[in-house]
Amino acid sequence: PFRRPDPGRPQRRHLDAVLADQPALVGRVDTFEPPVQPAKDRAEADRHYRSKQKRHTLKSQVTSDELTGPVVASAASVPGPTADITLLKDSKLLDRLPTGMGIGGDLASVGADKLPAAGRAATPRRKPRRQERPAADIDDNRAFARRRVGVAHTIGLMRRYQALTQVDRHHRQHHTA
Repeated sequence: PFRRPDPGRPQRRHLDAVLADQPALVGRVDTFEPPVQPAKDRAEADRHYRSKQKRHTLKSQVTSDELTGPVVASAASVPGPTADITLLKDSKLLDRLPTGMGIGGDLASVGADKLPAAGRAATPRRKPRRQERPAADIDDNRAFARRRVGVAHTIGLMRRYQALTQVDRHHRQHHTA
């Protein structure tokens, strides 16, 4: 791709200024895993067990507006061990977003730009195998993290509502998973 030369720091437009001109440009995607009680059926309970968290969970996906912060879309809950990229693909979130709105995710969403109807997705860069991370990647990932922190704050606000944080006592009666 063609890249214009960098005009230098004083003349460079910051990403905040560019996005302010186009407020519906980017939504940030992230997931969180509220704990649930194990099902009585052993096979069903195993589907929801997340070994990383050492408990049974459901995975919920949230998309928030990058500039203003409120939730603009959410997906149906799935069992905890589901990968974030699989949840993004199965939720068809990219099809439901307004025209011209892209998404940004974390390293769990790497590959989102290769999904059908994507091309509007951005993720941080992974470290190359058996090599040091290039300085340009470090700077890009740091800028990306600054933009992505908004969705983490939105999830934090949601978690203050104790119904999302405490263990579900009703055995997933109103969940799709």
